[in-house]
Order: sequence, then structure tokens, then C-alpha cells
Amino acid sequence: MSSTIKCVILDDEILAISYLKLLCEQIENVEVIKAFNDPKIFLSEINSIDCDLCILDIEMPGMTGLQVAELISDSKKIIFTTAYKEYAAEAFDLNVVDYVRKPIKKERLIQAFEKVKEINAHSQKKDFIEWNTNIGKTIIFTEQIAYIKTSEIDSRDKEITLKDNSTIVLKNLNFKSLLEMLPSKDFAQVNKKEIIAISAIKVFSTNEIITTLVSEGENFLKLQIGDTYKTHLLEIFGK
Repeated sequence: MSSTIKCVILDDEILAISYLKLLCEQIENVEVIKAFNDPKIFLSEINSIDCDLCILDIEMPGMTGLQVAELISDSKKIIFTTAYKEYAAEAFDLNVVDYVRKPIKKERLIQAFEKVKEINAHSQKKDFIEWNTNIGKTIIFTEQIAYIKTSEIDSRDKEITLKDNSTIVLKNLNFKSLLEMLPSKDFAQVNKKEIIAISAIKVFSTNEIITTLVSEGENFLKLQIGDTYKTHLLEIFGK
């Protein structure tokens, strides 16, 4: 995989596009392939463009960046840009790489691209995760991970339960990016807020998974299967 990040820009303001392109040109190993100021034209062409990343403005007339992201988030990494802070939670729910406030500063944009590079690097070596956690920069071997859930304190963070029942919190990382770091044959997303290691599944039914993990009251932890994730789980088990 090339170390150069190939990106496409979507923003309804021409001046904003020009400024963002100028910033990108000043950052090493970043290449702007194309820029759009119309979401509909962007959507009609994006699948035929060779790019790693889409930088989307959120506030656009006719169609928001959030709506655009819902249509492409399965195939492209996304960074949102916006002048409005109230979209932050919704943006992270869409499993985007980062959320950058306008006016965009070069240093902040570099941080966002560094996240993309880390995710790209992890997609090639999936035996461990190296990420910022509640105890600092940490290496976690994926074979030791039993269960992952969205943090109840901050939805941007993900709480990992290891096989020895200890926990660690990954800071500011969404499920889409996290799943790209994990071996796909060993992990599955069960619903919007939970991922389970296949080795930690005790019983699997149409709507529920019973795990090998003990929850409160010494009962085995049960997970509800979201409708969106049923097909993939059935494929894993050859159903």
C-alpha cells in the first residue's frame, strides 16, 4: 500500500475548497485527487475514483455531509469539517476518522491525517493494536481481546475487556476504524455499541449471543444482535 494518502474534498464553498487544498499541499504524503462543491455530483463519481479518504463539509445546502457519509462510509474513510460543534456526537456515530472544526488549522489537519496513516498501517498488521488509551500509548495483542463496547462515559472511546477480565479504554476511536485493525475472521460487530471475539461466544441464536464472559450476578454476559449485523454473523457461522 502506498504511503501517500489520496483524498477527495467535498465542500459547497469554493473558497473553502481552495484553502483546504492549499493546506493539503503543504502536508507530506497527502495528495488531493479531486474536489467537488456539489454533493450529488460527488456521489455520482466517488465510486470510480481511486482514493483513501473523503474530506466532507457537514453544512451544505440540499444534502448535508452527514447524509453523504451514510452512503459512502462502508467504502471510504471520512474526515468531517464544520464550523458547528453541535454535530460532533452524530459525526462520531457515523464511524468517521476525525472531526475538524473550522477555521481549519494546518496542525489540526496533520493530526487527522496521522489517524488515517495509523489505521492504514494497522490494516496490514493485525496481530496487535497500538493506540492511545486511559493508561497512555499502549500495545494490545488482538488474541487477548474478548469483548469491546462503546464507553458509557464518552461514546468516542471504546472499552476493551481482555481474556483475563481486565479492561482498557481506547481513546477517540470509532468502530469502523477499530474493525479495520482487527482480524476479520476473529471478531464481529454485534450491534451499534458492541464487538465480540468469536472465541468468546458460548451460544449463538437468531437474536442473542451468550458469551463466555461473566457479568454482574455471575451470569454469562448476553448481547443482543442488531438487525444490521445478523447477516454477517450468520455468514461467520456458515448459516
